[in-house]
Amino acid sequence: MANLVVHFEIHASEPQRLVDFYAGLLGWKFSQYGDIPYWTIETGEGAIGNVAGSAGHGINGGLAQRRGPKPEPGAPVMGCNFVVGVDEVDSLMRRGVELGGTVARPAEDMQGVGRTGYLLDPDNNVFGMISATMSDGTTGMGGGTS
Repeated sequence: MANLVVHFEIHASEPQRLVDFYAGLLGWKFSQYGDIPYWTIETGEGAIGNVAGSAGHGINGGLAQRRGPKPEPGAPVMGCNFVVGVDEVDSLMRRGVELGGTVARPAEDMQGVGRTGYLLDPDNNVFGMISATMSDGTTGMGGGTS
C-alpha cells in the first residue's frame, strides 16, 4: 500500500460556523455523523471514499468539536495544515475574508510550482490554496509547460 493521506480533520469551537465557511468558500458538503459532534466532509468528485485510496485523487475529511481553546492568530501551527487545489487563488482568498476568514499569508507566485495563499478560517485554523496558474498566466507544477 502506498502511504497516501486519505482523510483530514478540522477542529472547530463553533462547528456550524466552519460548516458554513467551508461550504460557502469551497462548496464542500457536510453531514453530521449520528448524534455526536462530528461531521463528514465531501470535498468533491474524485475524492477517495475509503482508506484504500488510489494515487491521483483528492481526499474527504471530517470536522470535529474542538476540545480546548482555538489557536490565537499568529501562533505557530500545532499539527498539520492542508492545502486545497483550486482554479484561482486570489478570488477565493477575497471570498474567504468575506466569509469571516483572515489572510495568514497573502497570495504569491512560487516559480515552478504555482500561485499559493493561506487563510485562517473563523476558528483560526490555517489552510492553504494552490493553483498551477501563476499571476502572469504561466503554469507551474501539474499544469503543463510554461
